[in-house]
Amino acid sequence: MTKKRYDKHSTEFGLWLREQPEIDSKLGFTATNIDFMWRNYNTGDWMLIEEKRYNSECKPWQKKMFAIINRVCKSDKRYKGLHLLVFEKTSPEDGAIFLDKKKISRDELIKFLKFNG
Repeated sequence: MTKKRYDKHSTEFGLWLREQPEIDSKLGFTATNIDFMWRNYNTGDWMLIEEKRYNSECKPWQKKMFAIINRVCKSDKRYKGLHLLVFEKTSPEDGAIFLDKKKISRDELIKFLKFNG
């Protein structure tokens, strides 16, 4: 059964999707979003970033969906991967930062976002 959202992190459409019995998850339908498509328009380099707060992790089904996207995107030579960015609390300003499960500093995060990491 499609899980209801208990927070305010959805759009009206996202909430509507969860209410439609014809596309319930028990029928095989799932959805996820990607938090950021990060790009330098001068170089053409780009990457996808999934952000998690409070040390959250991707759900197994979300990992499977991201693997499909990552596999398809790899054909673009300017694609720099799909990365998991986890904050101990809510942002780089209020706790530890983890990039692809490795603890990094704010400066290392900036370097990464400049495609220099």
